[in-house]
Amino acid sequence: YPSEYLMQKITEDNQIPLHINASASLQYVAGLKGNALIEFFHNNIAEVENEELRHLMWSSVLFYKTPDVEAMACVLLSTKAIYFLLDDSVIHAREHQSDFWSQDNSDCENSSFHLSCCFVLKLNDLQSVNVGLFDQYFRITGPSADHIVTCLTRDSYNTHAFIQQLMAVLSLLARTPSPEPVDKDFYSEFGNKNTGKMDNYELIHSSRVKFVYPNEEEIGDLAFLVAEKMDGLTNLQSLNILLYVLAFQVNHVEGSASNCSLLQPKTLILTSSDLFLFDEDYISYPLPEFAKEPPKKDKYQLADGRRIRDLDRVLMGYQTYPQALTFVFDDVQNQDLMQNLTLDHFGE
Repeated sequence: YPSEYLMQKITEDNQIPLHINASASLQYVAGLKGNALIEFFHNNIAEVENEELRHLMWSSVLFYKTPDVEAMACVLLSTKAIYFLLDDSVIHAREHQSDFWSQDNSDCENSSFHLSCCFVLKLNDLQSVNVGLFDQYFRITGPSADHIVTCLTRDSYNTHAFIQQLMAVLSLLARTPSPEPVDKDFYSEFGNKNTGKMDNYELIHSSRVKFVYPNEEEIGDLAFLVAEKMDGLTNLQSLNILLYVLAFQVNHVEGSASNCSLLQPKTLILTSSDLFLFDEDYISYPLPEFAKEPPKKDKYQLADGRRIRDLDRVLMGYQTYPQALTFVFDDVQNQDLMQNLTLDHFGE
């Protein structure tokens, strides 16, 4: 340690996504290569002398206590903990929640010193990992509300790579074996004999950390919700969700100094007849064990929905990933007139 392969891998992974504006302190970290990156980790971040850095990933993160603040983070996985290296703006984002980020930065505010804060989740405190639909994000849960973080990778490859490395590192932890019998068959482990329905696919790692994956019912629930938003005019049986992707809606701000674009996180869902944008709660569901009441917001809130038949054209940008798409709709007033007429005059 560190092997040449590891140094090459973390150097390749140490790139801030192009569409994210990072602070000077995070840009400094992103500029480090190979051995300099390993040394930076051991000198500034690592809490124990003999821990090893195993994986690095840049991702947007959400905290359970500040669910509306999406922040950029450099996520570092070691043999002892998961470190989230954050921009100092996260601390100021929610001033009234200073109990969560209890830090006094008054000394640094007027200097040229760039501060980053580091949120640490020790692997021994890790209880479960919930993987989101189509591996677009995952949620890490520890012992309390302070220890729940969602990584919005928006990329199944990054999600897979992190979880694979996390499982490998957890295998090194010395924990007492689980008291449950090991030789359960598949059906008694994952199925309910009374209903024949599958529960969420749950894998209990040898370290006793649960890895929970979504099942088909979540897609069914989502299809039902989408059908509801379409005023029930669609037969649920024929409604197929073709695409689920975490994206950004671009709101262009004119008149500003640089004509900047504001990126608003949205969940895009495409069916055979409609295109939907939802505001999704990525951090509150499924409810943590300590939650005494459900969250104030539903998991999915409809932000916009258009019929594919009204789609006039799709404009594609020529820039590299992430790709920008502009959907131009030819919206007609009283668009549902023909459908209602058919229902009224020609029976069911």
